[in-house]
Amino acid sequence: MKKEFNGKGKVDVSRFKGLGEMMPKQLKETTMDRSVRTLLRVEIAEDGDRGTSKLVDQLMGNKPEARFRFIQERAEFAKADELDI
Repeated sequence: MKKEFNGKGKVDVSRFKGLGEMMPKQLKETTMDRSVRTLLRVEIAEDGDRGTSKLVDQLMGNKPEARFRFIQERAEFAKADELDI
């Protein structure tokens, strides 16, 4: 952030679980404004679709324990002092 913003002023960082949590003004400025948004096409290789359905179900499905388990299994990269627990 120091590199990007030259350490000047205050930078406010926020997170949302989904677009429904955003205030309408924020949604308009960040997601709906064509001049600032970035759309990326995601393509799944034909041979890569076997595990994709399961992964999407784990991360986007109705079972929070599946998301929690997914994070726990892959959290070894995180440093303890960087976690917001």
